[in-house]
Amino acid sequence: MFESLTRISQVSGLLEAGIYFFNAGRYFEAHEAWEDLWRGSEAPLRLFYQGLVQAAVGLHHLGHGNLNGARAQLAKSLEKLEQYPPQFCQIDNEKLVTELRRISEELVSRRILIDKPEAGT
Repeated sequence: MFESLTRISQVSGLLEAGIYFFNAGRYFEAHEAWEDLWRGSEAPLRLFYQGLVQAAVGLHHLGHGNLNGARAQLAKSLEKLEQYPPQFCQIDNEKLVTELRRISEELVSRRILIDKPEAGT
């Protein structure tokens, strides 16, 4: 029983840390937190966490001028995150997907990114 509670606490902590870092624009750190979740998870959460990791990696690439890497990772992220409900695992997934789509479209048209997306509510 206590092992289960410990795991739940770890998952919650990593998820919240990832949300905090993502919303602060610290995408590399968000990716690190969510990657630990992804590696230790099973379906249906595994795909969702992988989508979060890919979103963070894509935005990290974008911030470092790697537009091709950003496009590729954001496309993979959207493919996964679009499968989940609007609110999922403390994430406003509807808002996140909308923002990631907007950024992806801007990348395709090479417009300048102005606003940073947020993952949490």
